[in-house]
Amino acid sequence: MSVPREQILKAAAELLSRRATASMDEIARSAGISRATLHRHFAGREALVAALGELGIRQIEEGLDAARIDEGDPAEALRRLIDEATAVAGFLAFLYGENELYESDPMVAGWARVDARVGALLKRGREEGVLRGDLSTAWLVDALFALVAASGWSVQDGRLARRDASRVVAELLLGGALERSAR
Repeated sequence: MSVPREQILKAAAELLSRRATASMDEIARSAGISRATLHRHFAGREALVAALGELGIRQIEEGLDAARIDEGDPAEALRRLIDEATAVAGFLAFLYGENELYESDPMVAGWARVDARVGALLKRGREEGVLRGDLSTAWLVDALFALVAASGWSVQDGRLARRDASRVVAELLLGGALERSAR
């Protein structure tokens, strides 16, 4: 029986979200396959991590679509985006720490697409006077992703309940990013 590549990637993402240093043997076991089968799909850890990076970009872009970030009040659109992102925060936290992912052209292009879409939402929020004008859009994008990753680590370490992650990320980001008159 052949195990679909996507199923292997999801099992690997689940494990690596909790234990970033898991071995290829452990990853194979978590996917319910042999190490040989894992290596037929991915030549090594580097190839697996690259495929996980592509999966991560795809999940983020699907989250952007689901959040409908081009619709309605920018603060509410940002809250919807945070809801979508914190649902996969553990996986995003793993990806956030994988430096080799930032060196490949496909990943750089993927993150650029994500940054552009999120940046457009934040820029719209600044133009509409909902978000502070004195904070750069690029910095706000970075802060959003850093807070989402931090929520993933906090949930994994038991310092934050999963059900609270979206709320605390939104409150911290928007509490500091909203125009004082919009608070």
